[in-house]
Amino acid sequence: MSFTYNAIADHLRFIRALIADPHRIAAIAPSSNALAQLITSEISPFNGPVLELGPGTGVFTRALLARGLRSSDLTLIEQGVDFARRLHIQFPEVRVLRMDATNIASSDLFPYGSVTAVVSGLPLLSMPPRKVIRVLAGAFAYLQHGGAFYHFTYGLKCPVPRPILDRLGLKARRIGGTLRNLPPASVYRITRRGPFETILRTTLKSHPCGIGR
Repeated sequence: MSFTYNAIADHLRFIRALIADPHRIAAIAPSSNALAQLITSEISPFNGPVLELGPGTGVFTRALLARGLRSSDLTLIEQGVDFARRLHIQFPEVRVLRMDATNIASSDLFPYGSVTAVVSGLPLLSMPPRKVIRVLAGAFAYLQHGGAFYHFTYGLKCPVPRPILDRLGLKARRIGGTLRNLPPASVYRITRRGPFETILRTTLKSHPCGIGR
């Protein structure tokens, strides 16, 4: 009964956010549990902090915690007022920050190279290229060597264009898809092609004050 109530409440909250700001919500329904299981499937709960961007109703957050991730190892970045407030209530021991994900590079969230994984629910396809670059550069400045950025899309190819991947020294690989989502979705794993310094130089060029100082 509580699950049904929570699911209905999540849908109502999602619809209100969609009506209030349709450009920021690039979906027609909250992500499904099947998509949440897929996007978190490669993340180990024992390797360190995880950063979630655009958690919305918290379906990916619940999946991460169910995998054994400690609440203290999870940081949520959510810009929406209603979503952020609800996330605070649902996950009182998780760090929830209400802010624009394009500003993470200059926000001293973590030391360099300390984050295990980034899980993204951001509408990258509807964002201008400069904002996509800022999000990715910031995320990879925090990611440790071998860390990955996980993102889902409703499209037929990676939501990050090849020129942006090339500029940042990144590569993308589809790790799976699910029809049990509205619409059906695919998940991509984005990782570094080369050394950490490639991402760091791009980030520092965009943010001369630096990151994590």
